Amino acid sequence: MIDPFGRSVTYLRVSVTDRCDLRCVYCMAEDMTFLPKSEVLSLEELDRLCGAFVSMGVRKLRLTGGEPLVRRNVMSLIESLGARIGHGLDELTLTTNGTQLAKHAEGLFRAGVRRVNVSLDTLDAARFKEATRWGDIAKVLEGIYAAKAAGLHVKINAVALKGVNEDEFDRMLSWCGEHGFDLCLIETMPLGEVEGDRADQFLPLSTVKRQLAQRWTLNPTSFTTGGPARYYDVAETGTRLGLITPLTHNFCESCNRVRLTCTGTLYMCLGQEDAADLRAPLRDPELGEDGLKQAIRNAIARKPKGHDFVIERARDPALSRHMSVTGG
Repeated sequence: MIDPFGRSVTYLRVSVTDRCDLRCVYCMAEDMTFLPKSEVLSLEELDRLCGAFVSMGVRKLRLTGGEPLVRRNVMSLIESLGARIGHGLDELTLTTNGTQLAKHAEGLFRAGVRRVNVSLDTLDAARFKEATRWGDIAKVLEGIYAAKAAGLHVKINAVALKGVNEDEFDRMLSWCGEHGFDLCLIETMPLGEVEGDRADQFLPLSTVKRQLAQRWTLNPTSFTTGGPARYYDVAETGTRLGLITPLTHNFCESCNRVRLTCTGTLYMCLGQEDAADLRAPLRDPELGEDGLKQAIRNAIARKPKGHDFVIERARDPALSRHMSVTGG
């Protein structure tokens, strides 16, 4: 699949649910209204959609949410998708908040998952509870260590938030090095209405990198996982530091990704509202597999060149939908 700008679309991020067992302050409102179950695709439908994308050239699938592991029977989908590895699919990965990892880590490895991204913005228990509104960091750390023990490579994703965790990145990089985890820092994005002003939270990663470089030797590397992060080898630990900078450095020129929601809506860009409904062709028996694939081709033909995220004080979010709807 080639978009209008000559970029090959080889990476599909799939939100299997918009629900989550945490309420991170930059991601969700505290009183979130989730989708009615009647609007959500079945696991079998998600499997069929993913299979269509793989047959059309997608080589990497990442399951997201909300929190993907809170969806009932989600391991059956993961096992089915894992069976496609080596048969068109190169890699199946997962982004999770870690709360359910202790229970599922071994099953994920058996299903063919080899890497997981765990969202963890702080190592301080009190801050974690405040940032997630009710989370227990001990449960998340238990899940992270269970993932490591199961043979999964762990990458820690942390959103850089001024006044929240800006004094922790040195400690987090050290902790990740101690345990063999990569660390990826992410600039906050203007998605969805949240309490407070995101301009108060925004922290440019150029500032963070400059501060970290005073202690750590950060060597640029061509390493990539297929996503938007720019990586640096951390000489002192042998691990990597990734930076995702949707505001200070627009990464769209090499975008190879599209995002599928649990309702069958395909977003060709995280930062644009244009979307394609794949649920209707998926459920139309007269269209069949060919009709579904044509709907996907038509959507890819509308993929935009990039996004235009801006965070300014008192400015409305760039998009009304929350990250949990699109897929983290």
